Amino acid sequence: MLKELSVAAVLLLLCVLPLHGSALPAVSSYEFTAYRMQQYNLAQRSHGCRGAIVVAEAHSADEPVLNRRCVIMKVPDFTTEKYLRAQRQHAAAILILLPQNISSMPHETLKAFMLSESKALLRETLMPVYVVPEDEQLLYMYEEVKQAAATRTSSIFIRVLRSMITATAFQIIVSSNTPIKAITDNSIVTLEGVLPGGGEDVPTIVITAHYDSYGLAPWLSHGADSNGSGVIILLELARLFQKLYKSSRTRPPYNIIFSLTGGGKYNFLGTKRWLEENLDHAESSLLHDNVAFVLCLDTLASGDELYMHVSRPPKPETPMHSFIQCLEEVVSSRFSWVKTGLVHKKINLGESTVAWEHERYSLRRVPGFTLSHLDDPKSELRGSVLDTMSQVDFRKLKRNGIIIAEALARYMYNLSDKDFFFLNQIFLMQDFQDSRMFSLMSFLTSVPRATQLLDKEPGHILLVNSLEHEFKRYLQQVHRHTFRQDKRDPDLTFYDQMDQPIMMYRVKPAAFDLFLGGCIAAYLGIVYYTIQNFGYLYTKLKAAVKSKHQ
Repeated sequence: MLKELSVAAVLLLLCVLPLHGSALPAVSSYEFTAYRMQQYNLAQRSHGCRGAIVVAEAHSADEPVLNRRCVIMKVPDFTTEKYLRAQRQHAAAILILLPQNISSMPHETLKAFMLSESKALLRETLMPVYVVPEDEQLLYMYEEVKQAAATRTSSIFIRVLRSMITATAFQIIVSSNTPIKAITDNSIVTLEGVLPGGGEDVPTIVITAHYDSYGLAPWLSHGADSNGSGVIILLELARLFQKLYKSSRTRPPYNIIFSLTGGGKYNFLGTKRWLEENLDHAESSLLHDNVAFVLCLDTLASGDELYMHVSRPPKPETPMHSFIQCLEEVVSSRFSWVKTGLVHKKINLGESTVAWEHERYSLRRVPGFTLSHLDDPKSELRGSVLDTMSQVDFRKLKRNGIIIAEALARYMYNLSDKDFFFLNQIFLMQDFQDSRMFSLMSFLTSVPRATQLLDKEPGHILLVNSLEHEFKRYLQQVHRHTFRQDKRDPDLTFYDQMDQPIMMYRVKPAAFDLFLGGCIAAYLGIVYYTIQNFGYLYTKLKAAVKSKHQ
């Protein structure tokens, strides 16, 4: 019996001491800011997540049971299947870690995430979804919960033992003393500037692009390709063509209206209100007169394709048909590897939303089309937190700008390939400046351009003011139109609490404390028993030693 007690005491001592020495501090905390998923109402439909409060233990998406857990995911982990599974199992929340260097990720991984992101934004969920740029502490947490999930293939005894002894639990807490509130006082700004043509009653060309961005989380939506690329080409066209409009000798017989619209990611509300103001309320407007066509620029910083999206195919001999022909001639003569195509999509009057900006004009019987490297308006590339500057191909952005600029020059001056020398003389196509385009993109992506932020934060207000300043440098009759919503019946409703402080507590699970307490109690029990029965144990030990020597 003495031998058995001695062995048990030694084993318990060896077990308890290492466990006590390796245990993490009782509570070690880390605070960081995460950004909540979009939440808005548009056209009587709710989108995004309605929840914000989280009090849950962090678990990997690979765990079999996610009920009442905060699911931690990296970009490769976030798939539509896992997102829906977390919803079905009533997960407490999802926390997505964004890499600091997106350019190092495989293209297929980025595309898969963007696709899942776009599908998640189509539906409403009560489950809070947060996105946060990863750092050392968050990566450590991710690896810990990932290792814990890897033990699910082990036996139940091994899994329980690991959970009790070695596992580290991470408690994620998002607390708020106030409920989520609706915001209906957002204003949408549209900028307008003109280059007046030579002569009276000349036709008008409208060149437009929306400048806002969209993604899973508004505070992380920088919109480099969609639609920073459209904004940059529009600004460069304004800068270049104003050189031609300075002199009466080179001023073409066309007015050009340049327009940067807000609310583009939300049913092009800025365009809608601007058209209403010009066509319904203004006594005089260039849009009342002879509009040749409207050219909408959207997502033009990648790919070797240029698609012309129309609501109805242009009839021969119309200005829009002639311009599209000029566009195709420039591509075939100078950039033959670029694929062009006409994409016809009728406007469904039964739908309350439109797919492209030109559809807003088509509904008012103003001819127009959208130019993009995307052939599908529902492409995941049109709204993602991964649409950053690292995804922009500046060579293709410049090439697309040159194609549009030369096509406009050919159309307005009635030029052909034979007039190539004259084209280069009056219009320096190589004047698309790489450094300026890079600087403009850096500036546009320096802050998120989500619509709900642009009239609230100082840095975002400065961005819109800077765009207005660019218009005033090169254009005439620059106007800033600020559209406010009817609070009683708003077209668009946003919600607050889009950036939240999150506390992460790193602790041993409660089971570990119970296990450690049991080990200590057993050890003390053995010591107590030994002291109480020392005489008996000593006699037994002495007898055992004597018999061994005999």
